[in-house]
Amino acid sequence: MGKLTSLKKAAAVLLTSVTLMSAAAALPAVDETPLLSQTAITVEAASVGKVTGLTSKTLSNSEIKLSWKKVSGASGYSVCMRKNGKYPQIADVKSGSTLTYTVKNLPNATRENFKVRAYKTVKGKKVYGAYSDNWNTATNPQPAKGLKVSSVSYNSVKLSWTKIGCTNYRIFQLKNGQWKEIAKTTDTSYTVKNLSQKTTYKFKIRACKTDDKKANHYGKYSAEVSATTSKAPAVVTPVSQHGQLSVKGANIVDKNGKVFKIKGMSTHGIMWEDFSDILTKDSLKVLRDDWKVNTIRIAMYTYEWGGYCTENGKYQAQAKQKVKTGVENAKSLGMYAIIDWHVLNDQNPNNHKNDAIKFFTEMAKTYKDYNNVIYEICNEPNGGITWTGGIKSYCQSVVSAIRKYDSDAIIICGTGTWSQDIDQVLGNKLSDKNCVYALHFYADTHRDWLRNRLQNCYNKGLPVLVSEFGTCDASGNGGYNSTESTKWLKLLDSLNVGYINWSACGKSETASAFNSGTNLKAIKSGTSQLTASGKFIRDWYRNH
Repeated sequence: MGKLTSLKKAAAVLLTSVTLMSAAAALPAVDETPLLSQTAITVEAASVGKVTGLTSKTLSNSEIKLSWKKVSGASGYSVCMRKNGKYPQIADVKSGSTLTYTVKNLPNATRENFKVRAYKTVKGKKVYGAYSDNWNTATNPQPAKGLKVSSVSYNSVKLSWTKIGCTNYRIFQLKNGQWKEIAKTTDTSYTVKNLSQKTTYKFKIRACKTDDKKANHYGKYSAEVSATTSKAPAVVTPVSQHGQLSVKGANIVDKNGKVFKIKGMSTHGIMWEDFSDILTKDSLKVLRDDWKVNTIRIAMYTYEWGGYCTENGKYQAQAKQKVKTGVENAKSLGMYAIIDWHVLNDQNPNNHKNDAIKFFTEMAKTYKDYNNVIYEICNEPNGGITWTGGIKSYCQSVVSAIRKYDSDAIIICGTGTWSQDIDQVLGNKLSDKNCVYALHFYADTHRDWLRNRLQNCYNKGLPVLVSEFGTCDASGNGGYNSTESTKWLKLLDSLNVGYINWSACGKSETASAFNSGTNLKAIKSGTSQLTASGKFIRDWYRNH
């Protein structure tokens, strides 16, 4: 029985030895010499901990300092860097208390990956623990170089520089004594915009490399450069370019005698507060610059609620002030302004002829020296009155009143049947050489028959201006028709006859250019606030 027990103990020792030897053989070694398959070495290897807390600090465009947490009992650390998908050792830190290593001579602006593992030296052999987790980072780019000023205008400076390896370049401007980052780009040039004229600015740049963890690594700043913007040129506006308009033959011409095409927007009735809001300088500027509108028509109703001729003139002072605001804002922006005596429900302009004469006398006295003002003296005569039956005589009286003070402004004369009967004027124009005759159309109602009338009158030399048109039916609230609108505008463009769209407001109707609820005091560029009609008109004006 005792002999059998001894044999069992011997077998157990042998089995344990074989197991430990197998575990030892599985552990990695830095060199090619096999580890001694001894129980002591195997036990020591099993106690080598994994390196944790690996991190780094980029020191320059060629150096990265690694650091990690101490592994208890470690004799040293093996630093490894990825190459071709593997992690060969690049350094042997021969102290268990040294927890940093600086990797040198790296390429600039490159992403690198590292691992570190601890080891113990047992009987002259290194026994390694597990690798740390991978740590990726990048070297800094080299210093930015070659920065120069490529061009300067009154409100911009273009910078350029030499290409170097990096993710992007950061542009800095000296503001109030401090360098502020103002932009980043992947290009080797950048234009700084919206600068003030006749001002000196200073700039510098530096390159940036982004590592796999989205951390940024920066190169050194370039040398600074400075540039002085030039004096701003005079703003080119419709009025500054074309000046006083006049009539020549069947067309309107500019100060140089060249054919000029009015492209305008009309307000809705300015006596209604939210419809006059479009006359702010900010909104008119958007119409001028984004829509390419050169003319604003200021529609002052005469007989509707709140109209100029209602309630014994109760609203006259208010209406005149709105007209003057619109004219002055248009003038400051170099836009033409049409003062529109908006006859509609009163039908026969002679019903308020004396008021019209008094009003336009005051307007002519005020604006006789303005080269951007146009007078429209009767919007849409209707109710059966004809050119020879009262419209012409009315126009003669009002034109005469205007000419006492303003000798050269264009005057627009309305025609019968809501300004469609332009043919009644043929052979019977006013003697005033700077009068044009109003044609109004709404594209879904007034089609080929009225286009043919226009063509015939134009061929016979009648100067016509479409001082109001809509993209829908004559009610203003239905029948949006871009096809018929396009036919009209193509014809007008071919004849160089100007046109003014109804209307630049947010009323809830098809003819409105802006969605209901739009803040007309500060309209936005682009199409986000526009109705289908507004989008069509803006696109046409911008491209024709």
